[in-house]
Amino acid sequence: MSLNVLFITADQWRGECLGVAGHKLVKTPNIDGLAVEGTVFLNHYANAAPCSPARACLYTGLYQMTNRVVRNGTPHAHRFDNVALAARRVGYAPALFGYTDQAADPNVVPAGDPRLTTYEGVLPGFDVRMRLPEDDKPWLSWLAAQGLDFADRHDAHRPVRDAGKISIAPPRYSKEQTQTAFLADEFIRFLGEQDGKWFAHLSFLRPHPPFIVPEPYNAMYDPAEMGSFRRAATVAAEAAVHPLVALALASTGREHFVPGASGPVADLSEAEFRQIKATYFGMISEVDAQLGRVFDAIKAAGQWNDTLVIFTSDHAELLGDHYLLGKGGYHDQSQHVPLVLYLPGKAGGGRVTAFTESVDIYPTLLAAIGATPVHVSDGASLLPFLDDVQPAGWWRDAAHWEFDFRDVAGQSAEQALGLDSVSLNMAAVRTRKWKYVHFAALPPLLFDLEADPDNLVNLAGNPAYAAVQLEMAERLLSWRAKHLDQTLALTALTPEGVVSRDIAR
Repeated sequence: MSLNVLFITADQWRGECLGVAGHKLVKTPNIDGLAVEGTVFLNHYANAAPCSPARACLYTGLYQMTNRVVRNGTPHAHRFDNVALAARRVGYAPALFGYTDQAADPNVVPAGDPRLTTYEGVLPGFDVRMRLPEDDKPWLSWLAAQGLDFADRHDAHRPVRDAGKISIAPPRYSKEQTQTAFLADEFIRFLGEQDGKWFAHLSFLRPHPPFIVPEPYNAMYDPAEMGSFRRAATVAAEAAVHPLVALALASTGREHFVPGASGPVADLSEAEFRQIKATYFGMISEVDAQLGRVFDAIKAAGQWNDTLVIFTSDHAELLGDHYLLGKGGYHDQSQHVPLVLYLPGKAGGGRVTAFTESVDIYPTLLAAIGATPVHVSDGASLLPFLDDVQPAGWWRDAAHWEFDFRDVAGQSAEQALGLDSVSLNMAAVRTRKWKYVHFAALPPLLFDLEADPDNLVNLAGNPAYAAVQLEMAERLLSWRAKHLDQTLALTALTPEGVVSRDIAR
């Protein structure tokens, strides 16, 4: 079978926000339908944040400790293999719709090249079919051709009323004119041109901020029905849990999330947080509707039964939990993301509760298309799960992620915490019961997730939990030791020639 590949990422999507995952409010009928034909992974975690580090793990199958993309703007080293380069080796011409946010390697790009002035570089191996960078210029020109002329992306996302306020107000553009609809249209046009196997990466921005969505999605969800938030009784109590949280609460501004707004996110009222959450759910339903168009187009072309579909997100969104918006840190709400896989010929309706991670996507995709990896992945193929079989010999019993909060250019975090850049990082290991977070130069954290699912009571340093803390610290150290780059370390030159070993993680 000649297999097509549709690799979808929707930016900043929380893992529980799918109907098929049991969410009581969010409507995602098209992704739910994909899961009925495929398999949904209910405990899937991103390995880093924000966008560039998260995607580096996703595209290369390597943890941040190896790929070393630590922040937006950190160069993506040219030496690493990735999903697009691998696809090229087996005859695909991978097409990008959207963005990959992988900064160019200055060691292979000449001085003066414009690629060295942006973090929004294109992952090597992709043909750019429609690039949609942060300035949104291709989308804005598309809107202008339809009579909607905006000065810039900020103007485009300004609401029709209540500018600068958190409200239900929609933008001027319609549901047929969103960034998501724009990219879906481009993909559908691309699909009509194909006469052989194809590989498309649909990289949607939404539900990434700013939090605004056109009718009818702006009013689809009632703020009064948003439920409670995971957080301490007060902002001060939340900040007291750890210096990293205190830094985030002090430095996260509303302007990044709501068009025209100003002031600290932490000072938003309960009603404002609820409205943001309702708008975010509407943004998710808008993306789902456009995915329905994409899926219908593939089916109408008679190619659904020849197409591998991967739906996931780079990282998630705090969405008012811990009085914060955005991503990063040690809370699950930043790192728990959706994953649905559909592979023709496999039984549908599978529900996997084992811990899976973004680094598993690279080996899964390569195994599905028959490509040989160039380096040893930190993840493992998920294909056995599609046959309702746990991979033989090994599977992880915890999720892991890293977060680096250095500010190399501005030094803001360094100045706030009195530490140098290489000291501003953490690694987390999360089992069903425990979460342990180790920092290079800040106090560690230990949470009992059964008793304290909101991560409010730090047990690290408590003599009663010393044995647990030691066990979790050793577990994290062992994880790091096992996942050092093994690409050449599993090869030996002998009198009989080169000997290489496979590895079961």
